[in-house]
Amino acid sequence: MVTYNLDRFFDLTPDLFCIAGYDGYFKKINPAVSELLGYTNQELFAKPISEFIYFEDRDITAKHRDDLKKDIPLLNYENRYVKKNGDIVWLSWTSMPVEAEQTVYAIAKNITYKKKIEDDRNRLIENLTRINNDQKQLSYVTSHDLRSPVNNLLSVFKMMNTSKIQDTETLEFIDVLRAATESLKDTLNTYVDAFSANGSLEVTVGELTLEACLKVVLHSLNALIKESNATINFEFTAFSTINFNKAYLESIFLNLITNSIKYARLNVAPVISIQTKIVKGIRQLVFTDNGVGFDMKKVKGKLFGFNQKFNDSPDSKGIGLYLVYNHVTSLGGHIALYSIPNEGATFTISFKN
Repeated sequence: MVTYNLDRFFDLTPDLFCIAGYDGYFKKINPAVSELLGYTNQELFAKPISEFIYFEDRDITAKHRDDLKKDIPLLNYENRYVKKNGDIVWLSWTSMPVEAEQTVYAIAKNITYKKKIEDDRNRLIENLTRINNDQKQLSYVTSHDLRSPVNNLLSVFKMMNTSKIQDTETLEFIDVLRAATESLKDTLNTYVDAFSANGSLEVTVGELTLEACLKVVLHSLNALIKESNATINFEFTAFSTINFNKAYLESIFLNLITNSIKYARLNVAPVISIQTKIVKGIRQLVFTDNGVGFDMKKVKGKLFGFNQKFNDSPDSKGIGLYLVYNHVTSLGGHIALYSIPNEGATFTISFKN
């Protein structure tokens, strides 16, 4: 009959094996204990176990030790120990009492690395939550404070006696400016009302007609389109409606169109194409222009980032594509770019079905 040397198992395991007495002292430990904590066996046996425990965890550990004395096993209990060099390690314990022997048999795993990952993740979540709250607050304050000058501007339009203006082009410009201002007022009111009701920006989704939303934006950009001699072609035959947020969709059209005009090639009039496609059952909105395009190697991983600029233009703020990306992805969609420098860009927005 084969006999096994259990002491070898006890000594070779990387986990911490120990036997402790009800008096609170180690009675036997394996090499992993002294190797991790940095103390000699004599030092570990000479002091109560509590003296090696991190001071914040001593009281709760003492309560669990009392439970062990009542013959209640301790499973997956986590606490911190202090190494001889002052470093702190996290251990996860499984402890079984043997009342007849007045001893506790315990196994511990070093989970310090796992705890570090958890701490890093929690700090990241906390930081992202703070940034998100700051952005919400900034959006609320900005939307609220902009309403006053917008209302003042609308009051000017109401007081304006256009019957005295004979020039048809001037009257057309006034109408465009009035319409753009009213649209801005409606958008600001939507944001402020949503914040006031919920303390956060509630995104409402409904069925929208793509052409109707696009024409609202084209009307507000009428002067810019004429000044740049831009040509905008659209075809929504694959599908003409989409379940989406109205303000988000109009913002997507607005930012992509203004970017195409802003970053047109020198002496080349902007030509913009907007169409719908259905690829493998997925609805897509494809936006193409003939502008300066992007160097995909340089913009990779940064394209839709906040405050990322890829042009020396003073009008470049690095916010437009960031907004487009967040509008699309926040509602479960995806956006991709294909571009060659000086050959234009193609943005493909895939909507959540």
